[in-house]
Amino acid sequence: MDRLIYIAMSGAKHTLEQQAVVANNLANASTTGFKAELAAFRAVRTIGPGMPTRSFVVDTTISPDFTPGPLMQTGRPLDIAVKGQGWIAVQGPDGREAYTRDGGLQMTANGVLQTRSGLNVVGDGGTISIPPNSTITIGEDGTVSAVPTDSTPNSVAIVGTIKLVNPPEANLERGADGLFRQRNGQPATLDPNVQVTAGALEGSNVSAAQMLVEMISHARLFDTQLKLMTIADTNAQRWSQVMNLSI
Repeated sequence: MDRLIYIAMSGAKHTLEQQAVVANNLANASTTGFKAELAAFRAVRTIGPGMPTRSFVVDTTISPDFTPGPLMQTGRPLDIAVKGQGWIAVQGPDGREAYTRDGGLQMTANGVLQTRSGLNVVGDGGTISIPPNSTITIGEDGTVSAVPTDSTPNSVAIVGTIKLVNPPEANLERGADGLFRQRNGQPATLDPNVQVTAGALEGSNVSAAQMLVEMISHARLFDTQLKLMTIADTNAQRWSQVMNLSI
């Protein structure tokens, strides 16, 4: 009885938390480069005197789903999509190096290459600055080349190379800002094998249909756990009546 009510109680609580994870995934079904969050339940026994019959259910975040999303052709020169595994290095809001798959880039009024959310793209020499009156092209290896538009385009200048990395997925964790960082807090090393496709973006890897099914499943699971708590309470009352009759 003890174990039933504790498992049902904690299970209902964490089912609501998993529902929030599913809702967040669904809300980002159209977010460029978004990686779905995976979660699961696990049982934990309560440690301490008088607690051997009690177990709790806790929510365990396995890891983000690193499966690449679909490739969407945009034709925009500043849009890039990572081919297969790999990440684009950016400077996070906290000043630390962070990683994203959102390759929708833009230039500031001063010519600094940034993401659409205003984060500076990390290059081989720090930030990447584009000369004024220039058009740029981005190569497969992340090389950013500028061609002047105010004169005869007879020269191409390489202004920097976007830092592309591919650290082990187990070493990455998602921050509250949606960016990924290494668990040890250290910058990842440049990986020359990572390539990008210009004029394209990677879509979210969230399946909206799957998330809707999971939301229904979690709602039913929550109802089941509430019924289990009601059954446990009813059984306890009946057991109390039996004990009173025996006295």
